[in-house]
Amino acid sequence: MKFYVYLICTKNNNNRLITYVGYTNNLKKRICLHNTSKGAKFTKGRKWKLLFKKTFSSKKDAMKYEYKLKKDRLTRSQIKKRFFI
Repeated sequence: MKFYVYLICTKNNNNRLITYVGYTNNLKKRICLHNTSKGAKFTKGRKWKLLFKKTFSSKKDAMKYEYKLKKDRLTRSQIKKRFFI
């Protein structure tokens, strides 16, 4: 089974970019849940755009990378710049 670590992005009321990092084994379904306010509590009420995904063959590896990406603001910032500059 494949697992994905993904980064999604949206704009807040002040027009600043907000990102969210997660992992899943069904990426299309998970993005749909985020956009219909049935995903994580943080993502409710916003429309999200997928900016980045990485595939893993094990849940353990995906969870490790998700944790790393959540803590690595520099990498998240670089991913955002690729799409919005």
